[in-house]
Amino acid sequence: MFTKNEIEQFRTEGWVAKDAFWSEREVRAMRLELERLKDIGLLRNVATAGDGETPASDKINWQLCPMFPHSDLYRAMPFADKAIAAVRQLIGDSVVLHLDQVFIKPGKQGMGTNWHQDNAYFRIDDPLKGTAMWTAVHEATVANGTIHVIPGSYRVRYEHSRDPYSDHHIRCYPPEEEALPIELPAGGVAFFAYGVAHCTLANRTENERAGVALHFINGAMDATAESGFPLGKRPYLTGPEASGGLKEHGAVVAGSWEREVEAVLDH
Repeated sequence: MFTKNEIEQFRTEGWVAKDAFWSEREVRAMRLELERLKDIGLLRNVATAGDGETPASDKINWQLCPMFPHSDLYRAMPFADKAIAAVRQLIGDSVVLHLDQVFIKPGKQGMGTNWHQDNAYFRIDDPLKGTAMWTAVHEATVANGTIHVIPGSYRVRYEHSRDPYSDHHIRCYPPEEEALPIELPAGGVAFFAYGVAHCTLANRTENERAGVALHFINGAMDATAESGFPLGKRPYLTGPEASGGLKEHGAVVAGSWEREVEAVLDH
């Protein structure tokens, strides 16, 4: 999956990307499923007018968190063999799913998610033992507000405060001149450690852009990791405690990714 140089990049800079991680077929299923979730009204606009409370009238940042209770496809996504293999290389065994969510930024109205470090929420002891896996469901460019990271920023713990442009997020103020945009084709993935400062910017194009974020931790962090899924409800994907999802979801989810993709495409 990853070369030695890519793994070294993750360990030194805190991020790495893969352009062609998911196939066109898989991406098509992701888009169709997001349309279904939107149609049944499960996503909500978390953007505010600047006071952290009043819903924004002209800006939209659609979010669904968590995703797994509402979608068999997205419940199966972290159990995909290639997702597990990639994360395992970066953070080691055991691999635990910590959180899943999606943000959708409509064309012209899509508001970014301000700078923050995931570890300001999750507070694991070693920020390199947790990683986000950010999938570009549509092509992600500077123009439509792709993910931006500050390489190496996991070494610094930035002070966070309430984000006035979100109804629940926090934000920090890192040196933005050091930011690196990660442009990805649809189906590309950016992996970034929990301590890496990152943001997305506004979508200035005519077309919608969505990013699905799965968050993983090493099992050694599980007992003390905050937020995310409740302790005891976080699926173990590898290691002796892994049950294929049976223990956490009440059903075996491992091995179902291709079947769920097919089910969405055939619907």
